[in-house]
Amino acid sequence: MKRRPRRTIPATLTALVLLAACVLTAIVAIQSIIGRRPLVSYRSVTDALNGLHWNDTAVLAAGAAAVLLGFVLLLAAFLPGKPTVLPLTGDVDAGVTRRSLRRALQNTAASVDGVSRAKLKLGRRTITARIRTDRTNTAGLTRAVRGALDQRLDEVTPLTRPATKIKLHATRNAP
Repeated sequence: MKRRPRRTIPATLTALVLLAACVLTAIVAIQSIIGRRPLVSYRSVTDALNGLHWNDTAVLAAGAAAVLLGFVLLLAAFLPGKPTVLPLTGDVDAGVTRRSLRRALQNTAASVDGVSRAKLKLGRRTITARIRTDRTNTAGLTRAVRGALDQRLDEVTPLTRPATKIKLHATRNAP
């Protein structure tokens, strides 16, 4: 079970732009049908477009922008994002969300004796824990945090076990 994120932001923006164009077209059409002066004059648009040539800078810039936007939308559609649910080992099709796994590992790292604050970043293949301590003697603290994180990962049993990196920052310096 690997659930990937939905591409809601690009889809929503594309839908809103298309909706705005359709609403504008409908407003102009209705205004023309009932005999009122349209919001956007058809004649002014056609006159402006008839005055342009294919090699004009404005036409080339608009074409390049459309191609670039198309490539960005295609990349957003085809490239996989980070999985939102990570699969667990076992016979049952089960998973854990990235957010809950990160929170559980962060709480585990923060509960180690001597750790004053823990921040955790869950990457695709690595877990990076930034640990702060008020201790002057930090010997063995990274080993204790790594052991606690490994024990917690053994309990959760993700299908692919990420590597663990510990970055220790002591707020006090040893005398």
